[in-house]
Amino acid sequence: MSLPSHSFPELISFLDGQAEPSIVMDANYRIVAANSAYAREFAHGLDVRGKFCYEVSHHFSVPCDQAGESCPLRLSERSREIHRVLHLHHTPRGEEHVDVSTVPIRDDAGRIAFFVETLRTVKQASGQAAAEGLVGRSASFGKMLSLVMRVAPTDAAVLLLGETGTGKELLARLVHEAGRHATGPFVAVDCSGLTESLFESELFGYEKGAFTGASHRKTGLVEAASGGTLFLDEIGDIPLALQVKLLRLLETGTFRRVGGVDTLRSDFRVVAATHRDILAMVEAERFRRDLYHRISTFPITVPALAQRPEDIPLLADSLLKRVAGDRKLRFSAAALELLKARDYPGNIRELRNTIERATILADGNEITPAHLMAEPLAASARPRSPASEAAHAFVVDQPIGLAELERRYLRWIDTDFPGDRETLARVLGVGKRTLYRKIGGLRETDNSSRSPASVD
Repeated sequence: MSLPSHSFPELISFLDGQAEPSIVMDANYRIVAANSAYAREFAHGLDVRGKFCYEVSHHFSVPCDQAGESCPLRLSERSREIHRVLHLHHTPRGEEHVDVSTVPIRDDAGRIAFFVETLRTVKQASGQAAAEGLVGRSASFGKMLSLVMRVAPTDAAVLLLGETGTGKELLARLVHEAGRHATGPFVAVDCSGLTESLFESELFGYEKGAFTGASHRKTGLVEAASGGTLFLDEIGDIPLALQVKLLRLLETGTFRRVGGVDTLRSDFRVVAATHRDILAMVEAERFRRDLYHRISTFPITVPALAQRPEDIPLLADSLLKRVAGDRKLRFSAAALELLKARDYPGNIRELRNTIERATILADGNEITPAHLMAEPLAASARPRSPASEAAHAFVVDQPIGLAELERRYLRWIDTDFPGDRETLARVLGVGKRTLYRKIGGLRETDNSSRSPASVD
């Protein structure tokens, strides 16, 4: 975009009339103008002219590219083109994910004179503890969110790939809410376990009298999704016989109700998800290749919790807000350390279950390691080894000496703690050598108590 020198006031006037927050910067990162939307959304209503963009947005003392971040201004300067990045910015509401787009503005001689930066807050994701929506600050989370925000405004079919419990439906909702179908319905279809008859009647609906028990016309989920988004969850579980019917729907946008003769049309955005290795299924001919290509225009891998461990404290605080209700619960420092040390094969869903179970067990205002290490109810029915029985013997129903209580607690935690000894020492708030000495002494005592009595 070219800017004759006399047009700078017109540019400022134009930006001030825009609903989206925008600033004008020089090549030295200094803000020379900001519209009212930017002042309101990002600057606490203050005048930011003369300040550095990185100072206002990140509270950095150096530019983004010198602080380990990608800098859209420098990228735009080098390429002389528009550049977009996803950043965490400070706002009056705390740190938020912001989609930043930077455009170079040239003067009469073709030199870059200024940069216009437009910022769009990702309302559905947060970089701080939140009672709803997506939460994360890690690099893998940011990369995933950046891809979602790029594809959301388009009509491309999105395929979300990731383990069970990673929050794929929340991401599908974000694609919907950030796209052009946002004002339409979001209709989720659980594809696992659908028989052929159920698949057609659920997706396409049926006419009155189509089969025994069809006492009225039923609108199918495809018809209900018209003008919105159809989310096909666990699409990898659809049997081969049904995949051709789904392909025909996605290719033509048309369908017929069960028992009907009229061809109906539905305009919807397609988002699909699966926890399976769908490419391997295609190669094994257990998933149609043409259907795969129809649903995977823009695949996005959703990271497992093991790939974003730095997000666990943030997620834990967020999930506690969601499951604790009106109770003012908090985690002890040791409880947070334990949560960070654990593995979560069930991902965020397992973390949520662990925290919800702890809120039920906690009588006071603080969640401790003991609340987090309680076994699920179903596990209590399983036979335990002698070591496991001894480990659970720290539970008491009457006062005992503190030394004995410590021994029982150490037996339990020595058996059940999922992390290494260094992490356990940190959780207990003791030195590693102290922990080894205590557990070593405990084992010596246990071994001597199990030795057969000597006979004179």
